[in-house]
Amino acid sequence: MKPILMAGVGIVNVALICYSVGVISEQRSHIVSKKVISFLTVGVILDIIATACMIIGSTSSPFSPHGILGYSSLTAMIIETALAWRHRLQHGDAKVSTGLHRYSLIAYLWWVGAYITGAILVGMR
Repeated sequence: MKPILMAGVGIVNVALICYSVGVISEQRSHIVSKKVISFLTVGVILDIIATACMIIGSTSSPFSPHGILGYSSLTAMIIETALAWRHRLQHGDAKVSTGLHRYSLIAYLWWVGAYITGAILVGMR
């Protein structure tokens, strides 16, 4: 495996940990705390870097079914993080709305689905 792809795989694994800590913390507390916002933000940054590494290192088209799934799930997590930031800046430690709470879980599950399909594709090689 190319070094840039190995870097991308390592980085996306750390992004998974960050997303998991951020989303699970919000799901349990219903609050966008400093911890939640920090982990979501770091997760998005790492996910963008990992995606760039994988695009650069891949020999297949960036517009494959997995690529589109990955881009859409990254977009969902960028939106989730932006909404969490907006909530945090406007309301501080107040409880999140039901809509934001549900969106957070759906976006996270969508992203985990993309992560799992990527792992399966790598495992099939």
